[in-house]
Amino acid sequence: MAALGWLTPRRRSATARSVLAGEASAEAARKSVPETASEEPQFPVVGDDKAAAFFDLDNTVMQGAALFHFGRGLYKRKFFETRDLARFAWQQAWFRLAGVEDPEHMQEARDSALSIVKGHRVSELQSIGEEIYDEYMAERIWPGTRGLAQAHLDAGQKVWLVTAAPVEIAQVIARRLGLTGALGTVAESVDGVYTGKLVGEPLHGPAKAEAVRALAAAEGLDLSRCAAYSDSHNDIPMLSLVGHPYAINPDTKLRKHARQLDWRLRDYRTGRKAAKVGIPAAAGVGAVAGGTAAAIALSRRRR
Repeated sequence: MAALGWLTPRRRSATARSVLAGEASAEAARKSVPETASEEPQFPVVGDDKAAAFFDLDNTVMQGAALFHFGRGLYKRKFFETRDLARFAWQQAWFRLAGVEDPEHMQEARDSALSIVKGHRVSELQSIGEEIYDEYMAERIWPGTRGLAQAHLDAGQKVWLVTAAPVEIAQVIARRLGLTGALGTVAESVDGVYTGKLVGEPLHGPAKAEAVRALAAAEGLDLSRCAAYSDSHNDIPMLSLVGHPYAINPDTKLRKHARQLDWRLRDYRTGRKAAKVGIPAAAGVGAVAGGTAAAIALSRRRR
């Protein structure tokens, strides 16, 4: 029977090592259990009328820049000439490849747009904006970001676009997406006709934060319960205002900042930017330029 002694349970007191092993095993088991929904507060909070959501537009809600797409639509309607289209195409190519808003490029685009619409009626541009949305913008809406906005709407909260694009265009996009409204750059008009000047400055960077702050005060919102979404480090002032900041398709600076502050990140892009996968930037620009040249040639053929 002695040979079978190893089968008989032995009574031994727990050593320090066995206690440690047992505690470590229990802790590992506890961590392996998925967190339940109750451990993380539901967001957005249904019925919280003191909360709202603020979404940047370019490269956050929509791929590319709204102003550039608007320019394409105006060219189609002969608001300006071929050389202006080439400039718009280059600006859009740069924006797509760089993935960030360069103040100099954006200022040039705004100046071009202001000169183009000068003398036109506001109502005319609003009507054309509806058509341009269908032609160039609808298919460029990020489904993921659209879903985030819908979650806020489903929770009974207001959702606003906040963009440097002209407010008339921003309002068209907000309406077509079923959002509450839009904050955008305001172009001066007299008797319903554009003068070619801005009211104040473009709604960009710190100006966005001030617009959100003013709207929140007027709407009676608690910014600590609100959310903001953007792709650009230029919008850090706006994101820092709210209690729930999100970095969407973030540029390098915003991604770094978001990680440092433990902000939530979402990336809905299907692949990395050209420079990150070894495709020369010039190739991307050439493709866009080639497409633009083809479009111009086709346009001339049809005349």
